[in-house]
Amino acid sequence: MSWIDVKAHEELARVREAREMGVYPYFREFETGGLHTTIAGKPIVNFSSNDYLGLTNHAKVKEAAHEAVDRFACGLSSSRVQATTVAHVELERRLAKWFGYEKALLFTTGYQAMVGTIVSLADKDVTLALDNLSHACILDGTFLAAGVPTRQPEVRFFNHNSVKSLDRVLRTRERKNALVLVEGIYSLDGDTAKLAEIVEVCAAHEAVLVVDDAHGTGTLGARGTGLVEELDLGGKVAVLVSTFSKTFGGIGGILLGTTEVVEHVQHQARSFLFSASLPVPIVAAASTILDMLEADGPAMVADLREKAAYARGRLIAMGFDLGHSNTHIMPVMCKDETKTLLMHLALLEFGVLMVPITYPAVKKGEERLRVNITRGHSREDIDRALDLLEKFGKQFGVIGDTHPVQK
Repeated sequence: MSWIDVKAHEELARVREAREMGVYPYFREFETGGLHTTIAGKPIVNFSSNDYLGLTNHAKVKEAAHEAVDRFACGLSSSRVQATTVAHVELERRLAKWFGYEKALLFTTGYQAMVGTIVSLADKDVTLALDNLSHACILDGTFLAAGVPTRQPEVRFFNHNSVKSLDRVLRTRERKNALVLVEGIYSLDGDTAKLAEIVEVCAAHEAVLVVDDAHGTGTLGARGTGLVEELDLGGKVAVLVSTFSKTFGGIGGILLGTTEVVEHVQHQARSFLFSASLPVPIVAAASTILDMLEADGPAMVADLREKAAYARGRLIAMGFDLGHSNTHIMPVMCKDETKTLLMHLALLEFGVLMVPITYPAVKKGEERLRVNITRGHSREDIDRALDLLEKFGKQFGVIGDTHPVQK
């Protein structure tokens, strides 16, 4: 065996142990798409999906994708430099208008959009200031930028959602310019950024703010355009990044900003220039969902919020700890790896999927089940899932009124 085989074997010890114990929870194979699916022939309601408005399986969305396959095929076999279609450009124009920015640019994934944006804007004159719970795309973009010879920005972290900590970082930075990187909704905790206060601190220090609002798109703001709309901060966030992999039901990244900033990234970002163009069927599906948001966005967002408020109220009444969540993403804190895995397995046995989040994705003692309430869940889906959570939460000692687990 080579050293890479030895390394892989050693690093996979924890995975092998979980598989041998029958508690390995990841990469389960869906046999159909959507919030209501099957795994190994068993009907499953997925409560860890990011299909927040339940539009992925809408007949009009699938019809639009089918028509795009007939016209453009499944892919374009090259990068956007030489594989840009009228569909890409038209959707970019519409997204810029809907979000309220001068210009939009489509990437093949949201991850690539953030990585490409950071690397394009960061250089030796820039301090990158990151929330310490930043998503992997922000971290990877930062570390990639820091590793580029001759560019190498300063990298500083501030405490999660702490405006005081951010202010300190910006006051003591060593570089002339500053780029502050935050998320609109933090996907593992379900809490929103203190964006109004962050905007003020950035303005005081002449720092540029970049917001990854992947989980806020379609869920926050009266029209569903995200946290900037929710807090009435239009025109105060220089760069916004979002995605098609949540509300828009597919895959793809969205960069929004002024015309020249977006065009700069378009001509600099290697993750854009050297990645295959976003397939037109995905563009057509996203465009159709945008049609729906433009027509009925307020009603759909209100429906999601009503269901999320209902679920939150019941979970809190049961005694579950939801951390700092204030959105439709509600981490059910189990605070123990074994309890988290057993809760996941018990729920799955009864047809409810809630993915466990354990170390190293979160700190030890902060293990949780990922519970995302969506507009596509029926009240019956939600009630059944909550009843099961209460039952197993008590059995496994996650909430009060514990009972011995029957073997």
